[in-house]
Amino acid sequence: MANASRQAAWEFWGTELKRRRENAGLSQEALGRRVFVSGGYIGQFEQAIRKPQLDVAVRIDEVLQTDGFFERTWRKLIDDQRYPDYFAATADLERQATRISDCEALIVPGLLQTAAYAQALLLAGNPFAPDEYIADTVGARLDRAVILKNGTRPTYWAVIHEGLLRVPVGGPGVMAEQVEHIAQLARERKILVQIVPFAAGAYPIMGKMLKLMEFEDAPPTAYTEGLYSGALLDDPAVVKRVQQDYDLLRAAALSPEASRALIESAAEDYRRCASSI
Repeated sequence: MANASRQAAWEFWGTELKRRRENAGLSQEALGRRVFVSGGYIGQFEQAIRKPQLDVAVRIDEVLQTDGFFERTWRKLIDDQRYPDYFAATADLERQATRISDCEALIVPGLLQTAAYAQALLLAGNPFAPDEYIADTVGARLDRAVILKNGTRPTYWAVIHEGLLRVPVGGPGVMAEQVEHIAQLARERKILVQIVPFAAGAYPIMGKMLKLMEFEDAPPTAYTEGLYSGALLDDPAVVKRVQQDYDLLRAAALSPEASRALIESAAEDYRRCASSI
């Protein structure tokens, strides 16, 4: 679905939400309380500024007694089956964000992954998956990274742990390409990367995956992920706390210059290892 037609469809979703909410005699605040979001978020859904998560769409149907209309429409709009349901809304938000801040401990953030690295990760968790599934999923991940290459790319900041550089996903050749890819993006000033070194010891958000997203016309949100699950955090108090944790994480990391030197050194180590095989 083209971006323009998709946006028009979301505007229809929002218009229907407003119409059915008003028919039920509920204010935005009243509906928000019943579906566990703020009234302001209901207003943003109605204006198609922000898209709801699936569980919110389901609760809206329950409260407004709309016989699954908002869930069914949500599923048609978030129709890219290359992403699991719990991540589809986040993938859409990435395209709208003006600033993205990633935190990862052991896996290269999805927006920075090369095809070979992504394939190695997928095969490790899906050893019996058909080639078509692997190719489609890798393609979806690479498609997300296009936002870092276009003229309106968001400001992108990643804080990753040194251990991520030392886990040889796919072997030395794959890692040499992957680590060099990160270094090249940093050299081109398309991204800013900081490394939390082993010597830092304990650090904020230790072992957790975190993505913070900021927008031009909507409040910031955070995304965190577990095993086959993910959660978008949009409560202002929670997001503020997450932003504070991320600031502490950056303080524990090496400077961008020292981080890039460590990344380039790791890439060289992998290149030497790959050439000796």
